[in-house]
Amino acid sequence: MDTMRDRFAPVVSRLLDQDPRVAVVLAEIGRADFEETRIRHPDRVINVGIREQLLIGAGAGLALAGLRPVVHTFASFLVERPFEQVKLDLGHQDVGAVLVSAAGSFDWPAGGYTHMAPGDVALLDTLDGWTVHVPGHPDEAETLLRHAVAAGDDKVYVRLSVQSNSEALAVDGERFLTVREGRAGVVVAVGPMLDAVLAATEGLDVTVLYATTVRPFDAAGLRRATETAGTDVVLVEPYLAGTSTSAANDALADLPHRVLGLGVGRRELRRYGRIEEHVTAHGMDAGALRERISGFVGSRVLV
Repeated sequence: MDTMRDRFAPVVSRLLDQDPRVAVVLAEIGRADFEETRIRHPDRVINVGIREQLLIGAGAGLALAGLRPVVHTFASFLVERPFEQVKLDLGHQDVGAVLVSAAGSFDWPAGGYTHMAPGDVALLDTLDGWTVHVPGHPDEAETLLRHAVAAGDDKVYVRLSVQSNSEALAVDGERFLTVREGRAGVVVAVGPMLDAVLAATEGLDVTVLYATTVRPFDAAGLRRATETAGTDVVLVEPYLAGTSTSAANDALADLPHRVLGLGVGRRELRRYGRIEEHVTAHGMDAGALRERISGFVGSRVLV
């Protein structure tokens, strides 16, 4: 199966052909994937070199000129390094862009901590008005990329990962999907965490919701699920643990409830290792998730 990032350049290249407003801004990373497209659209495929602050600034300038910029590099270079430009050039000037990241929390362990960004969504959460898509499959990535580019002049972040679920679901860029129904709690699986969550909750009497759009947070969808499953909620996110706990708490503010946030821990792992080793070290594999989830909501098994 191809990866989400494998879909990125072909999808955006087609959008460039179809829509004269679309432009792509790169900072070396991904440049080779757009070489043929650059020949067709030399004024709308821009490579600024290894200058991430300029990457965001150039995207904002294109947006001010009426274009719809798609800005791409690794998450650590797209959100963390040029955060001031994201805050000011896009946010303060009230213009939109589609930021599309790669590498995510630890998708390229050999790159070291400079190429890891488990705090990217939490950091964007400090800013107003961002839509955040976290696809869990290449087909979903394609759908959500199209949603993002078509979203008027909104500020949208699309978080691509090499980690993927085995099957795609029919995501719509808005709502959580109900994948399994139960009565002893709600587990929200974000993006590529769905397969691990389904394995972890096999036989447990819980509702599983699937979230690929986490901002805006689908408060109404979570509330509907709690009507039959109760108000013990577990969030399983592929980035910093607890990133969405405040959103879940806000959704259930008028109800007695408990929320547990699982995901990447704050402790830095200083050995490169493999993706699977990072998943295990952060307790995000199916076995560790089952222990944490069943310990929180109770281990009532379906009969």
